[in-house]
Amino acid sequence: MKRVIILMLDSFGIGGAPDAAKFGDDGANTLGHIAAAVNGLEIPNMAALGLGTSAFEASGTKPDIVGKAQINVGAKYGHMREISHGKDTSSGHWEMAGVPVLFEWGYFKKDHPSFPESLIKNIVRRGKIPGILGNEAASGTEIIERLGEEHIKSGKPIFYTSADSVLQIAAHEKHFGLRRLYDLCQIAFEEVKPYNIARIIARPFEGEKKGEFKRTKNRHDYSVTPPAPTVLDALKNAGGNVIAIGKINDIYAGCGITEVLKASGLEELWNVTLDAVKSAPDRSIVFTNFVDFDMMWGHRRDVKGYAQGLEYFDKRLPELADILQPDDLVFITADHGCDPTYKGTDHTREQVPVLMFGLNVKAENIGQRNTYADIAQTIAAYFGLNKMPYGESFL
Repeated sequence: MKRVIILMLDSFGIGGAPDAAKFGDDGANTLGHIAAAVNGLEIPNMAALGLGTSAFEASGTKPDIVGKAQINVGAKYGHMREISHGKDTSSGHWEMAGVPVLFEWGYFKKDHPSFPESLIKNIVRRGKIPGILGNEAASGTEIIERLGEEHIKSGKPIFYTSADSVLQIAAHEKHFGLRRLYDLCQIAFEEVKPYNIARIIARPFEGEKKGEFKRTKNRHDYSVTPPAPTVLDALKNAGGNVIAIGKINDIYAGCGITEVLKASGLEELWNVTLDAVKSAPDRSIVFTNFVDFDMMWGHRRDVKGYAQGLEYFDKRLPELADILQPDDLVFITADHGCDPTYKGTDHTREQVPVLMFGLNVKAENIGQRNTYADIAQTIAAYFGLNKMPYGESFL
């Protein structure tokens, strides 16, 4: 029985991107800087899979990893550079699935007002809202804290952007309404098409006053579709199964997905992933995005939280190893970096790890990979699918 499990640690960079300076990210190293800041990360299972070597070869710095591994499986390990033009979520995920983003996304200005006046007028008119708040680049938690009370009083949703190709809309689940927020985001998604924007993100929150506001797990992304079929499409079209957990379905705009499982938070995402692996049939991909690394700790520059998240993730790896079938392949990787010790609050251009393990995988250092698309090419070869246009298999 052939199955693939992809564990996407959103923003888990390991430094050393050859074009980091172009993005203003020279020296960024998510893993290395976190390990140094907490005087050693207890992630011995990923270390046993080759993470430490991969990080050293990518960045020239060996991360301080402590603890005794509880996992005993063979792994191929290396590091991957990104060839997509951006360092955003969509570009990283799509490239890993075999479709690099070799065009330029549209972006909104960071300073106020971020959004064109005509765009906002159209969204306000069609959405029948009294106006908007924000209209700037901001951290989601910070701007909700700052403008949440005014939003509740005025009924005006909070519009903001970031370094990504994105327009985010935050609104209160009860006072504004979740369905109304989703409908407004759909309108915005239609209106931003001329601007070549990758995603609209609905950011619902709860709480009644400053200090109590908290984003809920009902986030929803409205994404453009990948510009070409991914390896997910290829497997689905060949009669296989692609089980999307967490935000994966949104990132691929449903393309190539056969089943969607909702989950949020590290513990729930792990629980749902393990249950899916136990029941997934032959010729399946189980694909999980562990978004908290990016959303909760990377963007918020929470070094301690990121470190604790990595240690929790690592402790649960033996549970997965214990339920693997003989021919299963597991990939641990990331879509970009988000170094919580670095300046600003944006993603950082970094290389990412690629750790592939399984009961019948022989240990091998596969070194530098020239594109994230090597994962897609490896998956295509594993399932006997047609060769993808980009990438080289390391199967």
